[in-house]
Amino acid sequence: MVDGADTFVATGGRAFDPKLPCVVFLHGAGFDHSVWALLARFFAHHGFSVLAPDLPGHGRSAGAPLSSIAALADWTAALIGAAGVRAARLVGHSMGSLVALETAARHPDKVAALGLIATAAPMRVSDDLLNAAQANDHAAIDMVSIWGHGYHATLGGSQVPGLWMLGGGERLLERARPGVLFADLSACNAYQDALAAAAKAITAAIPGCRVVMIEGAGHMLMSERPDDVLAALRT
Repeated sequence: MVDGADTFVATGGRAFDPKLPCVVFLHGAGFDHSVWALLARFFAHHGFSVLAPDLPGHGRSAGAPLSSIAALADWTAALIGAAGVRAARLVGHSMGSLVALETAARHPDKVAALGLIATAAPMRVSDDLLNAAQANDHAAIDMVSIWGHGYHATLGGSQVPGLWMLGGGERLLERARPGVLFADLSACNAYQDALAAAAKAITAAIPGCRVVMIEGAGHMLMSERPDDVLAALRT
């Protein structure tokens, strides 16, 4: 229960222990906790406690999707508090990276470190994509899937045997409730509170930041290159 609403949180296959260093995984627009399955399991079995929530209105979590990155950041801080954790490492993908950034800005005492995957601020969304998402047109899912995956992902080449990355991404987005993808994309598009900069400028402004470039992949890095993402987060 977070802010009075039932919330589904995956813990990586191990019971949550608030005494261990905590990692919170924040998913991107239209997705849910399942995008973190491999990474969450690794950290949960290597000395960390893990919280991989379905954000409000997503997946198995109750309520309506929150309308702004600021609201999602406050919710994330409430999640950390509800778990009995003093401060957590936040790992966010795409929209989740904005939520992680804003949580650190609004609630610095709750954040021990940041891992930002496929980030940029501002994170502009095309009018065509927004309009399709608002109309609950499947074209929005197609755009996110096709634009979000790199060239190799459209041909196969998954590091996980038998996984169809492009189709898997589409099926996951199709499971979202009507209006969820539009709410998420609108929140990303409207977010103005972080640095007005692309990823390299953001990293330059964060003390002690380390940048890892993963060549030959698109936006959906956790499915396209899970081993490389894990290696980057571990070091």
